[in-house]
Amino acid sequence: MMPSPFPGMDPYLEAPAGWQDFHHSFVDEIRAALVPKLRPRYSVHIERYVYLTALDAEEARLRPDVTVAQVQTEPTKAEGAVATMTETATAILVPLPVIEEVRHYYLEIRELATQRVVTVIEMLSPFNKRPGEGRTEYLKRRNAILQSDVHLIELDLLREGERVPMGKPLPSADYYAILSRFYRRPMAQVYFWTIRQKMPTIPVPLLRGEPDVPLDLQAVFTAVYERAGYDYRLPYDRDPEPPLRPEDERWAKELIAKWRKSVAR
Repeated sequence: MMPSPFPGMDPYLEAPAGWQDFHHSFVDEIRAALVPKLRPRYSVHIERYVYLTALDAEEARLRPDVTVAQVQTEPTKAEGAVATMTETATAILVPLPVIEEVRHYYLEIRELATQRVVTVIEMLSPFNKRPGEGRTEYLKRRNAILQSDVHLIELDLLREGERVPMGKPLPSADYYAILSRFYRRPMAQVYFWTIRQKMPTIPVPLLRGEPDVPLDLQAVFTAVYERAGYDYRLPYDRDPEPPLRPEDERWAKELIAKWRKSVAR
């Protein structure tokens, strides 16, 4: 069992093919990290909502691989024939717009005695970072929370896709944790970091007047990575998806090369 070659978020976990597995595991591990700090006054619940979304919303993926055109043949004048149109039926393979059921998991921290929701922790997914019904529905849920007396934490561990709407542009970074305390709105705390940095420890707010509890995102990530065996599952022999910036690509290849040497020992 080996830790990730990267100091913080591992970009190989951002690929759509494996994201749901990581997403669910990360949310579950956050709960495991919070419960000992919150009991017995608060409980932590994994909740979910389900969306039907296109497996790949890009229009280009729905275009045929082959274009078939009609060809007109004209006999030569010497032959004295009349021009005719020749049409040929041809079979090609064209992808269908496949619909996928996406289960999105998030956390609710509730006051145990009243079951009142105090804090919601959301971890963004590809389907709510790209245009479409999934993003529209997520932003509706987000707006409803922002108009309530519930704290909201949003974790964006994906470099690709649209960021959540903010009152001003976010600082340039790869990853974000946005903390919106209901009594400080419209202002929110934004934690941001790059692929070259460790994940931060962020505060989790509770009922007003009570102290925050710390959530060490790096410790959560390390536990998930080791428990899932990502060290031998991820395709470190290929480029990550989505691709890295050129300067980060060189840095990542050097990290992976050193990591492979340590594994071989």
